[in-house]
Amino acid sequence: MIRSMTAFASGERSTEWGTLGCELRAVNHRFLELGLRLPEELRVLEPALRERVAARISRGKVDLGLRLRQADGGEALQLNEALLSRLSALAVDVDARFPGVRTQFTELLQFPGVLQGRDVDPAALQAEALRLLDDVLDQFVAAREREGANLAQAILERVDGIARHAADVRTLMPVIRAGQRSKLELRLADLAQPADEGRLEQELVLWLQKLDVDEELDRLDSHIVEIRRVLAQKDPVGRRLDFLLQEFNREANTLGSKSVDKRTSQVAVELKVLIDQIREQVQNIE
Repeated sequence: MIRSMTAFASGERSTEWGTLGCELRAVNHRFLELGLRLPEELRVLEPALRERVAARISRGKVDLGLRLRQADGGEALQLNEALLSRLSALAVDVDARFPGVRTQFTELLQFPGVLQGRDVDPAALQAEALRLLDDVLDQFVAAREREGANLAQAILERVDGIARHAADVRTLMPVIRAGQRSKLELRLADLAQPADEGRLEQELVLWLQKLDVDEELDRLDSHIVEIRRVLAQKDPVGRRLDFLLQEFNREANTLGSKSVDKRTSQVAVELKVLIDQIREQVQNIE
């Protein structure tokens, strides 16, 4: 199943230290480019986070954000009673020595260590964050697969159109060749001097061979079979589809350059339109 490169997923997980939140979003990119936004408590997890994302995602510009929101800001902070007592004694001593000096309560709170956050178990918090990421990655990959299924359907519809046009050209070519032969024979009949029949036949065969597109149609049929096979694979296929479209485009250009009939010229144009539409879809495939 193919996957889109564009997706979004998010989730939250309650812990005894607050609520962990995680967001994943991605847009198109040639390779995997991962940007991280992490709280201080989880920065140590960066290598593990990169490894987990790379194991599930191969292409795209991906933004991963983790946050830790305290359950209750007031309860999350505690006074360091011992330190506050020492600071209070110092304040009384300073006040006795310097009567004009006044210590504000808010200034005491700003002293390092007076206010303490709730003790956090780093290992436990990190484990919770990784479990949350795994859940969000599951949602993220599922979203990519749903969008990928829509992309595959759109591509296959256009591939079916290419196959129909190729079949139409196969049907037309015998008629076109016969018509071109008749036109050439009529022109030769108008010549004042009769030409050598053997030489004329050779030249006619060579000219008709230049118009022959059977080889291009065979390669086009082969590409059609291959693109359908690739779309059924489970592995990332975006780059392979890019290559196949180059081959499709090459055959369409050759059909157009060899065309001597407005019907096949129109088919060549329609093929290029369909190929461009497929290319637009493929740009979003992992």
